[in-house]
Amino acid sequence: MTAELKLGINVGYWQRDVDDQTETVLAAERCGYDSVFTAEAYGSDAFTPLAWYAARTSRIKLGTAVVQLSARTPAATAMHALTLDALSGGRMILGVGASGPQVVEGWYGQPFPKPLARTREYLDIVRQVWRRDAPVTSEGPHYPLPYPGGAGLGKPLKSIVHPVRPEIPVYLGAEGPKNVAMSTEIAQGWLPLFVDPQQIEPVFGESLAGRPDGFEIAATVTTIVTDDLASALEFAKIPLAFYIGGMGARDRNFHLDLIGRLGYAEQAAHVQDLFLDGRREEAVKAVPDELADSISLLGPIGRIKERLQLWRESPVTTVLIAGVKDEPTLRAIKDLADS
Repeated sequence: MTAELKLGINVGYWQRDVDDQTETVLAAERCGYDSVFTAEAYGSDAFTPLAWYAARTSRIKLGTAVVQLSARTPAATAMHALTLDALSGGRMILGVGASGPQVVEGWYGQPFPKPLARTREYLDIVRQVWRRDAPVTSEGPHYPLPYPGGAGLGKPLKSIVHPVRPEIPVYLGAEGPKNVAMSTEIAQGWLPLFVDPQQIEPVFGESLAGRPDGFEIAATVTTIVTDDLASALEFAKIPLAFYIGGMGARDRNFHLDLIGRLGYAEQAAHVQDLFLDGRREEAVKAVPDELADSISLLGPIGRIKERLQLWRESPVTTVLIAGVKDEPTLRAIKDLADS
């Protein structure tokens, strides 16, 4: 059980030509929310909107959920994070993740194999940059520094900027058991997606067993406050169908695997088949109601209060509210969390 459940917001991707959620972020800060997180897939990046919000706020923590390893070299990610941390007065949380083979190889043109080994090596370099103990070097096979070959003139370098914090918090976006376990070893937090608070211990208990004191678990939770529960369920199913069906190949989809571990393997396979066959509306309808409900906060405010208690009784330390934009609703949810 979490002694004090924190609330944050996840504003997700920058999906349209103009998708400025400054007012929502400012409202969350006024209401006492702990953090705001942005995301990236294969369109907008996560850092630029976060910098935009950082310039307009003063207290709320600023997180990425997540930046993709293959989008930038380790040194580039370290530079982004230390710059934003400095400009915001030490409010940065770097959430990173490996993404999947379709995006990594199809969008970034980088190899996907050995994501755990790549993550370890990547974060070692990032932290070398921040600490400035010595010029940055790496003998690893994935991100060797200096680069072997080429002009043959590469030399180890040290950041010319002294970071505000030499140890910026790092959270891992992870779904597989080994990846979740690795987050407790090399990161300060875990960013789960599509997680049922009542199944965290049964599904991830072994992976989380070695987590240190103060380890953060910040779960993104689709939240819809409405008297029309049926409509809320239909809306909550849309991202599930997309991730189960479209964010991975037919024979390799980590989101599909996760839903299977939650007890919906057969139903998830059916959703994937429909989605990949182009029958997307049917795929959304095929997502089980109980699955969408278990990983979300849906319904009237009284029901939200009851469901929020399940998160309070879980190992989750922060619920990242996704989908709520207006201040009265954000404040009402915050009051529930504080009561």
